[in-house]
Amino acid sequence: MNDDIVAGFDDGKDDSLKVRLQKIEDVSRCLVLSLTGYIDTYNAAAFHKRVDRAVDAGYTRLVFILEGLTYLSSSGIGAFTHLLRTVKERGGDLVLLGIRPQVYEVFRLLGFSQYFTIEENLDEAIESFSRGGAGGAGAVFPRTFACPICSRRLKAARAGRFRCPECRTILALDEAGAASLG
Repeated sequence: MNDDIVAGFDDGKDDSLKVRLQKIEDVSRCLVLSLTGYIDTYNAAAFHKRVDRAVDAGYTRLVFILEGLTYLSSSGIGAFTHLLRTVKERGGDLVLLGIRPQVYEVFRLLGFSQYFTIEENLDEAIESFSRGGAGGAGAVFPRTFACPICSRRLKAARAGRFRCPECRTILALDEAGAASLG
């Protein structure tokens, strides 16, 4: 089924990480990738190679549904970071959905949570593409702001939803750079 969307996508697939593809017809170059399993040192390169095939096939607006991802190592963060850079270079973006707390914690601890657009649902993810992605506003980003709850200084590369690493409050940063609660 995945090979019907992206030729050769399932070549060399690994049972430790299952990826289901879904094409979004209403949005140009948009692909949803639902992940189940884990990404570690041993399968991160294979994961990256598979998603690169989708990007090479023209899909540069990627939505990753991570509800089924139970573990993510620093190698997995590296794969996501490289994919983000690759799609940005091609005029696209990458959005993460349904991140389990233990997986989000890896992004946060390694300092990468601020670089990824994290949305609550698929509709918000698709909307983020129409508003130019998380970094679409341009001039006001990157932005440094204070958490309205604990006053910790935070830095955001783009508009979107974030979790304060200090007090764990969910914050929303709009395109103009204004912060509000969740």
